[in-house]
Amino acid sequence: MILKEDSTKQKLRGAYYTPRKVAEKMVDFFQEDLSIRTILEPSCGDGVFVDAVCRKLLKPDGGLMAIEIEECAMQKTEKTLKKYNRFAENVRLLTMDFFRYYKEHKDQVRYDLIVGNPPYIRYQYLDELQRSEMSYLLTAHGMKANKLVNAWVGFLVACVHLLSENGKLAFVIPAEILQVAYAEELRLFLAGHLSKITLLTFEELVFPDIEQEIVIFIGEKGGEEQGIRIIELNGPQDLDSFQLPAGGFQRLGHIHEKWTKYFMDPQENHLIAQLRTDRRFQKMSDTALINIGITTGNNKYFSVTQKTVEEYQLTNVVRPLIGRSSHAASVYFKKEDWSQNAQDGKAAYLIDFPDVPYPSYPRKHRSYIKKGEKNKEHTGYKCRIRERWYRVPSIWVPDAFFLRRNNLYPKFVLNCCDAVSTDTMHRIKFYEGVEPERVVLSYYNSISFAFTEICGRSYGGGVLEILPGELGNVVLPVLDAVPMEQVRAVLEQVDRIVRSGTDIERALDLVDEEILVNVLQMEAEALKMARKIWKKMQHRRLKRG
Repeated sequence: MILKEDSTKQKLRGAYYTPRKVAEKMVDFFQEDLSIRTILEPSCGDGVFVDAVCRKLLKPDGGLMAIEIEECAMQKTEKTLKKYNRFAENVRLLTMDFFRYYKEHKDQVRYDLIVGNPPYIRYQYLDELQRSEMSYLLTAHGMKANKLVNAWVGFLVACVHLLSENGKLAFVIPAEILQVAYAEELRLFLAGHLSKITLLTFEELVFPDIEQEIVIFIGEKGGEEQGIRIIELNGPQDLDSFQLPAGGFQRLGHIHEKWTKYFMDPQENHLIAQLRTDRRFQKMSDTALINIGITTGNNKYFSVTQKTVEEYQLTNVVRPLIGRSSHAASVYFKKEDWSQNAQDGKAAYLIDFPDVPYPSYPRKHRSYIKKGEKNKEHTGYKCRIRERWYRVPSIWVPDAFFLRRNNLYPKFVLNCCDAVSTDTMHRIKFYEGVEPERVVLSYYNSISFAFTEICGRSYGGGVLEILPGELGNVVLPVLDAVPMEQVRAVLEQVDRIVRSGTDIERALDLVDEEILVNVLQMEAEALKMARKIWKKMQHRRLKRG
């Protein structure tokens, strides 16, 4: 997280100006629309959208309102506007906070087109008045205002409200809208207020300096509801010859859901919906408690190597640790796997200082604690709020681990050596009566891999992250009818494939055929489609990496 005192002024303002080519194309989309008279640019920045609107869209009997909070940025827009003297009376430039403008004018004005690139400012970087005004507009539209909400969310909600009866909106916004939890209510709001939603996504970064993945969001009011469509482009250069197609919309669910599902076609979404209710499957949350790994507050300090254990005589206060994805080289995490990590110099131990008076700690242990204090290792928030900063809470041994962040594919790992994990892994504690090997084997198939991509979220760098609640929604085939001998035999084959670094699809082929087809009587075509979904979603995020 960027601390306010370390952030540049640009980052605090969320001002990342739109490439001219992108702004011009967004305006081009509406050139043939004769109904557009009144236009709003709510955060005009350097005036790139104002320039495009004046050149391509503004009519003699129309009007453009351009708002910008920063005077220096507005001066650039004023300079741009001097090229268009013929529209001087049609354009109004207003230097003020957009949230205040909305509060004062929300009942008086409506716009046929709203276009722009709202600022990307985290809640904690807004001033108190801005927080209050954004909270007001979000709650007024039935949404919660919390500390995760970004300023662009408030801009989008306010601008949808300011659209005329058949108004249209085109914004450059973070791709977070597709998947993050804090935008859940926003997605539901947009589904309820817009008849058509188009999202143009890019495999390349439009703002490479900040590694922020963006989408062009186009929303339309009025007419019969058609739903949503996602159109994927390689990069901004593809916009040169791109024209918005007439169709391709999918029915939009008016529920809390991620929009990443609309990267799939209707047939694929139908299969996913069927599998959610198929009695041959269960959710992972039906099999186990899924908990984040141990929050140490400082993994670098509390996760230590064999050398550090020996130097500070920590042998009796450390636990075997699976601390990183590179530590999980197999489906079974055995004592010999952990020992190999330790021998290789990996941070394979977690310090678990006992709950005894500090003076009774051995001298070497106290020395390690003092070293941490000298290096200010204890000043982070999680450490600072503890009664004793060096005692890590909530340490318990799980039955299995699931990687929180994954690259080529996710890993579900059985804990065979009483290891613990940091928050790079999720801790899995199976419910009474659940056989761990059945559940772990049940994960390695095309359907569960597809659901992991759908339920999780992808970020820059090609990483797939999945949180405990999302992991709980992944569906697994129920293997109760599979003899335990067969479960173990197949799982050992999967383990050998993972250990050898062989293409994971060999493991999926094995489980799909031997378990899902032969035992559960799944149709091969359904598994083929599920594999296609997994590969499509995986390819999309890896290509952005």
